[in-house]
Amino acid sequence: MLEEQRAYIAGFLDGDGCIMAQLVKRRGYVYGYQIRTSIVFYQKTRNERILDWLKSKLSAGYIRRRNDDMSEYTIVGMEAVAKILLRLLPHLRLKKELTKAMLKLIEAWPKNGRPSRSIYLKLCRQVDATARYNYSKKRTITTATVERFLANIKSP
Repeated sequence: MLEEQRAYIAGFLDGDGCIMAQLVKRRGYVYGYQIRTSIVFYQKTRNERILDWLKSKLSAGYIRRRNDDMSEYTIVGMEAVAKILLRLLPHLRLKKELTKAMLKLIEAWPKNGRPSRSIYLKLCRQVDATARYNYSKKRTITTATVERFLANIKSP
């Protein structure tokens, strides 16, 4: 990808995008919650072509049309998110510090499998720390939620 294209995509992400780390309740997960990382670009559905172009350049994710005349291009997963954020980081302005925090979170994930309970909770606290960069009013699942869940189950 050309440097100019990376700069354009970073500007698009700064303005009409979102970088998120979330704790998502999941049945069957040892700790009850998944740490999910994602990048989302938003655009009116009538301008969805730009999201198609972004997807062709970033080679990851999917596009969906919402019921409110908006479309979203979403990339999920630590590996894909890290790869894209590393490419865009030099050009980001508004989301530069969030990107650094996300990359730190992703880098802290154990490469050899499932983290211990204490490491997992440390990662959850890093997820909480990234939330201060976003404007979510609906965020209800935090490290405290995970800790309450874990207090009620036996240690794996």
